[in-house]
Amino acid sequence: MPNPVLTKFTSPGSAAQRQTQTLPRPTGTLPAGPSREELERMYHQPAFGGPTYPPTGTQPGYGGGGDGGGATPASRYMTLDDVVVRTGAMLGVLLVVGGLSWVLAPNGGAAAPLLLIGLVGGLGLGLYMAFTMKANAVTALLYSAFEGLLLGAISRVFNDRFPGIVIQALTGTIMVAAGMLVVYRTGAIRVTPKLTRIIVGATLGVLGLMIVNLIASIFIDGGLGLRDGGPLAIVFSLLCIGIAAFNLVLDFDMIEQGIRQGAPEKFAWFASFGLMVTLIWLYLEILRLLGYLRE
Repeated sequence: MPNPVLTKFTSPGSAAQRQTQTLPRPTGTLPAGPSREELERMYHQPAFGGPTYPPTGTQPGYGGGGDGGGATPASRYMTLDDVVVRTGAMLGVLLVVGGLSWVLAPNGGAAAPLLLIGLVGGLGLGLYMAFTMKANAVTALLYSAFEGLLLGAISRVFNDRFPGIVIQALTGTIMVAAGMLVVYRTGAIRVTPKLTRIIVGATLGVLGLMIVNLIASIFIDGGLGLRDGGPLAIVFSLLCIGIAAFNLVLDFDMIEQGIRQGAPEKFAWFASFGLMVTLIWLYLEILRLLGYLRE
């Protein structure tokens, strides 16, 4: 017996049959599918590999020849090796020029001209790079040469008065720098915005005291007593050594943050310059402190 529901929809006089007969028939031809050659080409196309980006240095804000500005495009990002190599180059120039300054100032005979040239040249070029944040191979290595003249002459004067003090100061500087690097890498000291403000404020404070003491020494013998070799001078030198050591932590953090944030390769010169400034300050303060203790 046929199913009455199916019979209703399949019988010649059913409504479904009449509706089908009244439907309009399609006119024209269906669009042709892809040819065999097109299918073959589509099959051999590579899979989607993600979006593509313009080369480094051509994005807006990084320079290049497009509409992103006229800055020089960066060839690549800064790495730790870049900072190590540039710092090593600056140290090498400082040591070579410092050795020549040492030889040219026997018994302090020619120390004054070398001190003056090194002080004026190093201070002027250092302030320029610090405030403009523009450092390259020429300015950074020239700064190291000026500082080599200064440190070589000062070290010779101290060593003539206190034999062996330069080796002690160099050893102390290396030990403090290595210790602060270990402390930073192990996370014992974490650089936070609050710590940064404290260190920067303390640095500006001691620099201000040095300037005031220098001006006061013109009118008063010994100035404020910060550099006369007394107990206050020893305490002040210890304070300066501590602040310089913490500035090394800020330098290490600046280098690490620059690498993480993709700073351009040329920023490595400025990072090395900042590290050299702190190391030179640390060496001078240790040398001065050892001189106080041996008087």
